[in-house]
Amino acid sequence: MIRAVLFDFGGVILSSPFDAFSEYEERNRLPDGLIRRINQTDPDTNAWAQFERGTLTPAGFADLFEAEGRKLGYSVDGRKVLACIEGDVQPEMVQAVRRVSDLGLVTACLTNNVRSWETAPQHIQEIMELFDHIVESSALGVRKPELEFYEHALDLLAIDASEAVFLDDLGVNLKPARAMGMTTIKVLSPTQALDDLEAVLGVVLM
Repeated sequence: MIRAVLFDFGGVILSSPFDAFSEYEERNRLPDGLIRRINQTDPDTNAWAQFERGTLTPAGFADLFEAEGRKLGYSVDGRKVLACIEGDVQPEMVQAVRRVSDLGLVTACLTNNVRSWETAPQHIQEIMELFDHIVESSALGVRKPELEFYEHALDLLAIDASEAVFLDDLGVNLKPARAMGMTTIKVLSPTQALDDLEAVLGVVLM
């Protein structure tokens, strides 16, 4: 029986930053996919990983990310790359969080973030307040897909992995959750994700 629905934030509640990355690359005549390539190089120790664990300041991230770009032969602006992660709210997903709560299921946001939601804009804070629990990489010092992140979430919610369904837009984040026993949904679009979630829960959400 599913007792809890776990939502990623960027790429699920907010639109994916990948489109913004592509626009930045196009504007600056950089290869398509360069930012993701930098992020995938040394993924456990690179600038992005350290920033999401809360061990780098924004300025420190920018300097290190730019250095990583130079190693690949490209000039990138770390501060402008950071601005790309501010996605647009996907209202269907916000409504789904409300509907899941109305059904009596526990909700949680599992997010690799670079700042506490408490310092986010008001409309983001209002969305975060819909969740029963929030698990933030920058507060924990561990991030998806590290096993400790998921273990903390399960302990916080006092549930077994088999009692959770987890929605994320990145397969690398879903893989360990699935191995632990969670039901997982890879989010490609709000419509697809909600169709899949309805099928898992056996209810109409929208």
